Amino acid sequence: MAEKRPIIVIKKKGGHGGHHGGAWKVAYADFVTAMMALFIVLWLLNSTPQVKKAVAGYFQDPKSSLKETGTDLAGDDENIPIDRKNVENLKAQIEKAIREQPDLKKLAKQIEITITPEGLRIELIEDKNGTFFQSGSAVLSQNGRELLAMLAGQLKALPNRLLIEGHTDAQAYSPSSTYTNWELSADRANSARRLLQQDGVRSDQVSQVRGYADQMLRVKSNPYDPSNRRISLIVQWSTMGAPPAIQSPGTTVRQAGKSAEPTPAVAAGAKAAAGAVQKSATSAAPIAKPTAGKPAAHPGLLAGITAHFHRGL
Repeated sequence: MAEKRPIIVIKKKGGHGGHHGGAWKVAYADFVTAMMALFIVLWLLNSTPQVKKAVAGYFQDPKSSLKETGTDLAGDDENIPIDRKNVENLKAQIEKAIREQPDLKKLAKQIEITITPEGLRIELIEDKNGTFFQSGSAVLSQNGRELLAMLAGQLKALPNRLLIEGHTDAQAYSPSSTYTNWELSADRANSARRLLQQDGVRSDQVSQVRGYADQMLRVKSNPYDPSNRRISLIVQWSTMGAPPAIQSPGTTVRQAGKSAEPTPAVAAGAKAAAGAVQKSATSAAPIAKPTAGKPAAHPGLLAGITAHFHRGL
């Protein structure tokens, strides 16, 4: 009788292979860290020199109180607008940049920086030798070009609007000349504007260019003083720069500082229109009489609630 062979049953385990631990988590964390470092480097490569300087200053001394550690006034698209709280920082920054350049340091007495109701005013004041412009000319000298190029580097990244003014002394052209101090002051202001925009100031950053001729003398006691010839660059406050309100037709504006008053014709028309509206409202919506147990609704209260409701909409 033949021997019976043993029956061998082979069982196969389903599912994936053996447990491979948490090594993949470490590798993934290293990959994410490397990608973050890559994106930071790419961002720094496209940033302005001021941002690079601020980041470098932070890593050199994170606990320091230096200006280089933190957000600078001239960052990228996240620039701090100049207002009355931080205007001293910009003033000190410009003065420091002037002192650091030997060619401009000698001109420090002819650069006046003041805080005015319009904003930070930077004035380039002439002397008898014509530091920034030759007498009667609107062509900038080398000193003027270097100074405006430095100012453009400090101001081009600010969100504030800029205002440029030109001023002359009272020395007039010959009576037969068609070119006057009005044209000269405006041409000098425009020469400064063109150079500022050439060095990085945005085209929409300059809000106004003004030419005052000799109407706003710096030294009123001496209309021919050389310091009356100057260029004023004003960094307007962040809340300024909005276009002026448009006057309605038929109104006349009185002298500066006084409110505008409508002409008599417009005033009479407005009064008649107001009477017609009041009469229409009275006839269309008479005051309701109080009912028993209920107080009468005050028309002024209803009007106030209605006006508040429409303002909310």
